[in-house]
Amino acid sequence: MEDMGNYIEINRALWDEKTRHHIASAFYKMDDFLAGATSLKDIELALLGDVKGKSVLHLQCHFGQDSLSLARMGAHVTGVDFSGEAIRKAEELNSQLGLNAQFICSDIYKLPEKLEGQFDIVYTSYGVLGWLPDMKEWARVVSTFLKPAGTFVLVEFHPVVWMFDNDFTSIQYSYFNKEAIVETLSGTYANRDAAIQMTEIGWNHDLSEVMQNLLSAGLTITSFQEFDYSPFNCFRNTAEPIPGRFQINGLEGKIPMVYALKARK
Repeated sequence: MEDMGNYIEINRALWDEKTRHHIASAFYKMDDFLAGATSLKDIELALLGDVKGKSVLHLQCHFGQDSLSLARMGAHVTGVDFSGEAIRKAEELNSQLGLNAQFICSDIYKLPEKLEGQFDIVYTSYGVLGWLPDMKEWARVVSTFLKPAGTFVLVEFHPVVWMFDNDFTSIQYSYFNKEAIVETLSGTYANRDAAIQMTEIGWNHDLSEVMQNLLSAGLTITSFQEFDYSPFNCFRNTAEPIPGRFQINGLEGKIPMVYALKARK
């Protein structure tokens, strides 16, 4: 694995700062969420099914909206994120809403040192894998926390999206995981004008890298889907031909933007 300390330290500082901006952003619709709206989208809701009474481990949960949405559906939820600022806010929201979710501040790779037990469902979604260098170790962690016959649900932005420059005018990066991608960007996807300019380190993971490592970790993939839209307006130069489905101007219907898979242990 790559130098753990360096990239984690850099990215944790980034996400601590992003959290402060995201909480107040229109993107996360906090007023609606507090009033009872779910943050979960149709893609993942269809894969998750009825979670009432089930134990759910939500990996890379940010400040907990999806975790708390699952708790509202009756699940027994444990959310995990490496940002202390995000976990602090998640715990605050959990208390404010009178829910019983648990939250753990941990790097995903070190989670087996901090958490015991196994879960009916392990869930993770949207912009999560690109912050992790090692899919083999990630898949091992997923498998470790799944009960036998448990379900893993992943919804993620498609690696084709990350090949483009930020304005989607040219191919800038490899589809394959060739090397770390280091960028210094202004603003954040939730607020382009946010007063933030920080370095981030990420990796693009092709589909075979993700799926083969899950298979090697003892999971069986039971469904796989690709979508030509994003349910979030988090990219530049977007069109919205159907309400709630965002595509790239000039590339409508031509590139995959999200994929989703379900697997059983």
